[in-house]
Amino acid sequence: MSIEIDRVNKRFGDFVAVDNVSLTLNDGELTALLGPSGSGKTTLLRIIAGLEQPDSGRIRFHGQDTTDLHVSDRGVGFVFQHYALFKHMSVYENVAYGLTVRPRSQRPSKAEIRKKVMHLLEMVQLDWTADRLPSQLSGGQRQRIALARALAVEPKVLLLDEPFGALDAKVRAELRRWLRRLHDEIHVTSVFVTHDQEEALEVSDRVVVMNKGKVEQDGSPEQVYDNPANPFVYQFLGNVNLFHARVQDGVARIGSVSLAAPEYAGQRDSRALAYVRPHDIEVLGDRRDDALHAQIELVSVVGPTVRLELRTDNSESVVQAELTKHRFRELGLGQGSDAWIRPVNSRVFLEDGELQAG
Repeated sequence: MSIEIDRVNKRFGDFVAVDNVSLTLNDGELTALLGPSGSGKTTLLRIIAGLEQPDSGRIRFHGQDTTDLHVSDRGVGFVFQHYALFKHMSVYENVAYGLTVRPRSQRPSKAEIRKKVMHLLEMVQLDWTADRLPSQLSGGQRQRIALARALAVEPKVLLLDEPFGALDAKVRAELRRWLRRLHDEIHVTSVFVTHDQEEALEVSDRVVVMNKGKVEQDGSPEQVYDNPANPFVYQFLGNVNLFHARVQDGVARIGSVSLAAPEYAGQRDSRALAYVRPHDIEVLGDRRDDALHAQIELVSVVGPTVRLELRTDNSESVVQAELTKHRFRELGLGQGSDAWIRPVNSRVFLEDGELQAG
């Protein structure tokens, strides 16, 4: 079931929540709406569901205009951040609820309901909880039950609003891997809202980055991470170092370091910004003419990775670098040591924000 979002706008008083957004979400895709608080992602999800009406624009499911359809007629399953399970009902009754309240002419038999509910509970690996109350389950288990309940009515579209936001980091990581495997089994078109960059990049087929009601970038996780459309996307998707540079004739210069910027061929001396991920900073133990001198201010060992904070000469900002523990030991460096650093991969933007090259 494809979803077409056609020039959708939504305001709340003077606040623009969704600003002329157009997207086509493909059949069977798992799409993440990613952005900071107030970016419009949850409002857009609620408009798709029919829980909010747009001020203008249309929503179409597989070519059918659903903009004015009631939420109950759209065939969507919705999973909320805080589960929204019925506390007085057993797990079985919660999952069966959407089937048992159907009109008699559309309601499956008790035997059919039981077969479907138990199948779903097996799918989410919680069939042994059927007779328990939600209060007897962990947060991660309750979220899986909420998902099973949403799937029971065989939705055309599955919508999830910060589905793992109320859970601790370890449970979140486990559940997002589980959700990816489950989606690969059921292939229902799914859209989930998150502000967690790692979650969006790990789980989804497609990432839509939003900010101030607009779509900043739309693409695969690899595309938006490796080729960000603008400085906002670059900074929002993980840690990044920012270097002030001068660009001329296809070259960006940061002190003694030169970065190829072929799209700037013929460009006169201009101010620019170079964005470099910590893992794209090469750390050297010996002086190099094509590297920046820095002093190591902090060394943090996280499993197999060493994270460094370095300060370059005449710099008020700290440069973050990541390298393997093995490489760090080879360099023989430590806190307070002199080092030389150079970017091995970067994106260079003119100061007007236009992406050029790196």
